[in-house]
Amino acid sequence: MNFTQMHDRLRLELLRRIQRGTVSVSLLARQTGFGQAHLSNFLHSKRQLSLEAMDRILSAQHLAAWDLLPAHYLGGGQKQAGEDEPGGSVPIVSHATALFEPVIRPSAAQAMLQLPAGILETNRTRGFGPRKSWQRFVAVRVPSADALPMEPLIFSDAIVLLDRHYTSLLPCRPNRPNLYAVRHGAHLTLRYVDFLSGRLVLRPQSIAFPIDLIEIGTNESPSDLITGRVALIVNEP
Repeated sequence: MNFTQMHDRLRLELLRRIQRGTVSVSLLARQTGFGQAHLSNFLHSKRQLSLEAMDRILSAQHLAAWDLLPAHYLGGGQKQAGEDEPGGSVPIVSHATALFEPVIRPSAAQAMLQLPAGILETNRTRGFGPRKSWQRFVAVRVPSADALPMEPLIFSDAIVLLDRHYTSLLPCRPNRPNLYAVRHGAHLTLRYVDFLSGRLVLRPQSIAFPIDLIEIGTNESPSDLITGRVALIVNEP
């Protein structure tokens, strides 16, 4: 990874934190001693930072340079097989990370899901806009409360592989509905999804649980709330 790429990843991480409300430009200015205009120009790609300036921002935000590397990078710059290669490993992350983080930092990976060769390259993409720049494949664990509505398809403590480049409601396979991870408030929900009358319709597997409706805002589209398609379910014994 070169210096320009490090700049871009730091910028994306700061913008993500600003969007989530964990930091603001004014707070960052107080933490680092830089002017707000200086930081704003960096965040809007109008200027670069010196190495010293990057170090001050990383320190203020409790980040290390290693945190700017995608989870599929190993020490020494060697790339581990991931979303761009057949088979290999995919990071298992928290639900919040899957929902909100475009690039998975090594510190955000709880473990790695080992996959057989060829399983990732068989997945087609159907996505829109900025999601194409996100790290494509991540995996999450499913706690009991989230698994119950989807039993017997998904059981407690299952691991699901998410394709975050597939945010279209078009079916991946004819006559088979897609299963999606959807952002429902700040929560990741696994459901079958339809779009009717300006609402996302979230359907569980079990009829014992209700159908949920999510209103789509004026400036939103269904793909804004779809984190990705469930590409694989691993129900542990």
